[in-house]
Amino acid sequence: MTRAFLAIAALLGALSVAGGAFASHALKSKLTERALEIFETGVRYQMYHALALLMVALLLSRAEAGQTWLIASGGMFIAGVAVFSGSLYALSLSGTKWLGAIAPLGGFAFLAGWGLLAIAALNFK
Repeated sequence: MTRAFLAIAALLGALSVAGGAFASHALKSKLTERALEIFETGVRYQMYHALALLMVALLLSRAEAGQTWLIASGGMFIAGVAVFSGSLYALSLSGTKWLGAIAPLGGFAFLAGWGLLAIAALNFK
């Protein structure tokens, strides 16, 4: 899982940079200011959690105990990016308002990931 998390973290980080550049160049003239803010929030949280996943991968490579908690934390971070950031991207690009109701589920996944990381820390050796 360490290598998979490292690769996914790198991919999510790269896509976050690309998404930010896309928003500031290609989307700036096409979206409303509010839609652009929403898109940029998705990009920002994607980058935060790409870095968090990188940290999980590095901890996983050194952990003697608590690996299950680390793996679960990494999975929640990935799910959070997919659901939270993904729904914000879709909302900003499509204008479909009900997609905003999905974002809190991704936020819950982020919170769960951080909670699981805390549990892993308590079991870390």
